[in-house]
Amino acid sequence: MSYQKQPELNGAYYGPSIPPPPRSYNRPGKRGGRSCGGCCCLFDCLCGCVMSCIWSIICTILVIVGILIFLFWLIVRPHEVKFHASDAKLTTFNFTSNDNLNYNLAVNFSVRNPNRRIGVYYDTIEANAIYAGQRFSTVNGPVFYQGHKNTTDLGPLNFKGQHIVVLGSGDKSDYNKQSNEGVYEIQLKMHLRVRFKVGLFKTGTWKPKIKCDLKVPIEGKSGQFERTKCSYDL
Repeated sequence: MSYQKQPELNGAYYGPSIPPPPRSYNRPGKRGGRSCGGCCCLFDCLCGCVMSCIWSIICTILVIVGILIFLFWLIVRPHEVKFHASDAKLTTFNFTSNDNLNYNLAVNFSVRNPNRRIGVYYDTIEANAIYAGQRFSTVNGPVFYQGHKNTTDLGPLNFKGQHIVVLGSGDKSDYNKQSNEGVYEIQLKMHLRVRFKVGLFKTGTWKPKIKCDLKVPIEGKSGQFERTKCSYDL
């Protein structure tokens, strides 16, 4: 079969019309496909700005407080006050048949303030004597002010009298053992009310607790009291 050339078209060719491209319509106040009224967008913007400002203020305050605390520590260099039971004398420590503990105990303390720029006001010193977990006597110490880098001798604090202390079977066994050895394990707990002075500034009241675990020899028995370091009772 031979190829026949198609005749050239004369004039324009009229075919089916090409539909126009789709048009997108944006409603007023609509951006990114999310609807938002003018008032709502303004409210969200204001809330975001307020929260951002508040967070910035809080961060700034925390930074300033941290810097002030660091500068205070750097200048003052605070150290804890140290307590020692320097001496103790026990002349009476025995039970009667009706669980009455007769006691006569005197304890001296050494209080060391190692700070160069901090003074201490001791407004209250309450000392409690405890045996087998039971308090049997309470005395109050003196009120005084302790200056910088100062060591103060406190006492003697005298615990004398009688008090009912009911011992369990284990506690009675411990007491008999200590009586044979002539050395009694007595605990002292001191409740303090103190204030600190830095330059002309005085702090509010602090209430630390001091604990001293003592091994006190009874008078007339061999043995000598050893200086004992006290600790803070948290």
